[in-house]
Amino acid sequence: MLERIQLQRLYGAKTGLDLVQSLPGVEREMEFFPIFLKLRQQPCLVVGGGEVALRKARLLLAAGARLQVVAPELAPELAQLASEGALTHLAARYAAEQLDGQRLVVVATDDRAVNHQVAADAEARGLLVNVVDDPAASRYISPAIIDRSPLMVAVASGGSVPVLARSIRARLESLIPAGYGRLARFGASFRDAVKARFPDVDARRRFWETVLEGPLGDAVMNGDEAAARAEMEARIAAGGADRVGAVYLVGAGPGNPDLLTFRALRLMQQADVVLYDKLVAPELLNLVRRDAERVYVGKARANHALPQDDINQLMVMLAKQGKRVLRLKGGDPFTFGRGGEEIATLAEQGVPFEVVPGITSASGAAAYAGIPLTHRDYAQSVTFVTGHKQDGTIQLDWPALTRPQQTVVVYMGVSTAAELCQAFIAHGRGAQTPAAAVEWATTERQRTVCGTLSTLPSLMASHGIASPALIIVGEVVELADKLAWYRRSENSAVTIQED
Repeated sequence: MLERIQLQRLYGAKTGLDLVQSLPGVEREMEFFPIFLKLRQQPCLVVGGGEVALRKARLLLAAGARLQVVAPELAPELAQLASEGALTHLAARYAAEQLDGQRLVVVATDDRAVNHQVAADAEARGLLVNVVDDPAASRYISPAIIDRSPLMVAVASGGSVPVLARSIRARLESLIPAGYGRLARFGASFRDAVKARFPDVDARRRFWETVLEGPLGDAVMNGDEAAARAEMEARIAAGGADRVGAVYLVGAGPGNPDLLTFRALRLMQQADVVLYDKLVAPELLNLVRRDAERVYVGKARANHALPQDDINQLMVMLAKQGKRVLRLKGGDPFTFGRGGEEIATLAEQGVPFEVVPGITSASGAAAYAGIPLTHRDYAQSVTFVTGHKQDGTIQLDWPALTRPQQTVVVYMGVSTAAELCQAFIAHGRGAQTPAAAVEWATTERQRTVCGTLSTLPSLMASHGIASPALIIVGEVVELADKLAWYRRSENSAVTIQED
């Protein structure tokens, strides 16, 4: 009351809407007030028996409503729900008395006059009513919903452009994993205990941020709730000890941001520190949280920005400082990414870690170059190898790699392409065996050079193919010209065939 009097003194005696529009920072009124209704065991009515009514009925039943559907006839699935006792069917035409005792009304007939009559009758009784696809006649609208119960996210466009709301919902779906529901239930079970341990609101907020956004929260989302519960109890008893850090080895995929996993994207936006290397496309770094510290630890043949042991120790040090460390790797961490070496150090030092797989570069490069790695007419197996060992030598199992009807993908082979191709030929693979090099696969800069084992090195040199690039050897390369599909512009995704 006092606040209202003070506002009236400032802005004069105005209507509620005028008063709101006069407030600083308020440009216009809200068309709809966002609200969540508790409908469990509440009587609700759907007028209409078609497919649209079915969609609304499913939502109301999911909310636990006692549902009655009024319609002369029902769509088959609605009829099935009625026969199972999930809802009550009143086989009749609409009459105003059917609204008596209801909490909520949905109108979904194909008769505009009936729809508006139901809306008017509901208004007269003070009932919330929604006329599907008619926001002007509705007292409320149904938003696009992301259900991570008990966590719920609703998106609405005021009923004007429902497709836009659904599009935004689809984007949010990728950022809100199903595990958030488990996390919300987990947090709710400790709500009273945390409130009792931290009576100060700010201290309680800091505690929840530490728990929900750290390794403990990740454990819940990954299904390890028993360990998380024990850790939570210990943290509460300790009064919120210093935040425990963690390391996340995340596969960034071959380069195209659209090929990231949902989990990878979420961790990229939560990290405090990001350690990345040369194989991570610049477009991917743009998705990392803006205020995250970025540390380049790139490695190229015989030129390491940081030796591997130093990278391992840096991850340990940062995590023990309580930071969330993102080790961002091109492709997949466990496919020539030294992920095994790195997590071995983390395990020895007792640092929590998680490995998030990514699309390995071989799969991405082959798919975007139109080169199937296996094909029943060309290759029945595929082998991934690295072009050089740690000491720079080429020591491969050549008898295994030169078998017929096999595809071989060579990682880190650009600098040794000539020696590799000569070795394939020397160990029995025909000089005319098709071979290709794919540079910056899946990105706008992708180039594919196709030739044979005898010509590929010179083609790569003449066209300036450089790392990051993969070499693919095998008859499947013949399909590149026919199956190449990735061409976004004249200057991107170029496929260069041997003359």
